[in-house]
Amino acid sequence: CGPTVYNYVHLGNARPYVLSLVAKRYFESLGWSVTLVENITDIDDRIIAKAQAEGRTAKEVAEEFAAAYIEDTNQLGLGRPDMEPYATDHIAEIIDLVQRLIENGHAYVAVNGDVYYKVASFDTYGKLSKQRIEEMRHGARIDPGEDKADPLDFVLWKAAKPGEPAWESPWGLGRPGWHIECSAMGLKYLGEGFDIHGGGRDLIFPHHENEIAQSEGALGTDFVRFWVHNGMLNTKDEKMSKSVGNIFLLREALREYRPEVLV
Repeated sequence: CGPTVYNYVHLGNARPYVLSLVAKRYFESLGWSVTLVENITDIDDRIIAKAQAEGRTAKEVAEEFAAAYIEDTNQLGLGRPDMEPYATDHIAEIIDLVQRLIENGHAYVAVNGDVYYKVASFDTYGKLSKQRIEEMRHGARIDPGEDKADPLDFVLWKAAKPGEPAWESPWGLGRPGWHIECSAMGLKYLGEGFDIHGGGRDLIFPHHENEIAQSEGALGTDFVRFWVHNGMLNTKDEKMSKSVGNIFLLREALREYRPEVLV
């Protein structure tokens, strides 16, 4: 799982990038042929919110910070992933995956045009994060504006709202949810049952749990053989996070330190 491009990358964001490139080199040193795919999420609630706050389009925001991400991580000297697909270039694949889930009984179209994954339809939901559906349901709620049948259900396709980017679909104008983007791109470039899916451990739930449910719900077979998660980069006992405000931007750190110090 690569970045959601709505701001400059900080050291915590760069950690999975570094680990995946180092892992690629290690496997290649053992004689393995490795294809590393790191997607770029260029449509997301946070991108839209930033664009609206600054009077720009979501496309402009995503393009600016995707370019900045590539520029900054290039300075680390580790090379690049073999493929860096953008979510908005894979709308057709995303729609196809959602349609398969509807046909398989794992998803439904809400009255407002949103499409939701039916968590109760997937018996092994929670197997990655070691959680049980019954326990997760305690305290779960449906937020205002949501039209889902169960508080645990998650959105696959969001109906268009005024001023937001939207694409045509069998369910009307809308845009993809975050989880389905990663499944569609992973399956396209690595196929069913690919070897390793990585990312920060903060993505285990709900992101990667949801990826498993929707991918295996569509395929009827295993999605990934091994899940590998890196730990978080902490600052003063707290995870480095934009929301907390304890971040160090990669581009600023590289002005003071050589890349190998950070890697």
